[in-house]
Amino acid sequence: MKKVVQFSKYIVPAVIFSAVLILSGLFPLLTKGINFGIDFKPGLMAEVRLVEPVMELSYSGAASVAVEINPWDVTLVVSGVGAENETRVYPFAEYATVGEMAAAMAQVPGVSAKALSAATPAEGLFANSAVAAVLSSTPYDLYYSGEGQLADAEAVRAALAGLEDVSVKVAGSGAAEVFQIRIGDSGDGKTSMDLQHAVTDALAATFGADNVAIIKTDFIGAQFSGSLVLQSVLLVLAALFLIWIYATIRFKWDFALASVLAITHDALVIISFIAWTQMEFNTVTLAAILTIIGYGINDTVVVLDRVRENTRFMKTKNFMDIIDQSQTDCFGRTVITTVTTLLAVIALCVFTTGSIHDFALALIIGIVSSAYSTIMITSAFLAKTRKNWKPEDEVKDVPQQKNEGLVFPDGSRV
Repeated sequence: MKKVVQFSKYIVPAVIFSAVLILSGLFPLLTKGINFGIDFKPGLMAEVRLVEPVMELSYSGAASVAVEINPWDVTLVVSGVGAENETRVYPFAEYATVGEMAAAMAQVPGVSAKALSAATPAEGLFANSAVAAVLSSTPYDLYYSGEGQLADAEAVRAALAGLEDVSVKVAGSGAAEVFQIRIGDSGDGKTSMDLQHAVTDALAATFGADNVAIIKTDFIGAQFSGSLVLQSVLLVLAALFLIWIYATIRFKWDFALASVLAITHDALVIISFIAWTQMEFNTVTLAAILTIIGYGINDTVVVLDRVRENTRFMKTKNFMDIIDQSQTDCFGRTVITTVTTLLAVIALCVFTTGSIHDFALALIIGIVSSAYSTIMITSAFLAKTRKNWKPEDEVKDVPQQKNEGLVFPDGSRV
């Protein structure tokens, strides 16, 4: 006979532990608040690289020459008065180095192309997105993504120290490494361009204007960010409500509330973790919370289903015996499911960076919490609501069934 684990002995310590864990999250929430990402906080998010230019382009004619950089080539589009409208394409396969491409571009009338690093591969060129891609007498710089950056995150933070509400972190690695710079909107009427100029001017003063390349920028206004926060809260509450409806239809009211309480516990644990670590809270983090809610209810429903079956057929007047038996029956499945899921998520956490890394880290906390709440929090709530439970409450409406293979804690069979 399989030994029954007495999970019910640890219900009170588990409830105290969960209460302390969740309430402890109030301290960083009240003192530091949540580190909202650009999705939920008004302001500018800029991705910046600090590298030296490898080519300078300029134009002295009367026409218009626009530069387009694609993953496979660089294109010059010539149009307007004083020139024949044409498009000149310079494939990386044909012009392998910056020197070769600069020599070819210099053949366009009025275009001056200067290779600052002639031996650098042409494939991987990019430009400063903050500068108009139309050539003029002012040099238009092209950069190479394979070069290492001129500074680290600490140097960038020091350069931006004079700005308010600025955060800097490194995203990506190698050729894809960028500095993600976020500057909050203080509500003083500054536009996205004002914030962008503030960042670029501060970086240019330290590292040189030619060495600052803006990859992309995103701006979110105060009104939109506020509505997004409200919509996110409503989204989580709606998910919990719909799960409660589903669980009520499938089980009785106390089983339904036990399941919702367990997944709410998991969501609050993740939020406490985010508050303590000051992990950026963005739409990816919200997706992690919703994922754990869906993941947790699946595991909880399996356990509750076993509890319901055992209440019908176990010969005992103590509901705690049913809880212990049911949790013991499902414990192996809970552990195996948790461990196998964690293997995939840990790999995602170790081998990724940026928002995906934060997503995986939040999932790890949620998965562990889900296994714990399925066993302890669900049991604690049912132990409270079924304190005066009687066997006849379950079996009176159930047809007589025979199950000679089911052995109960008192050694009897049904």
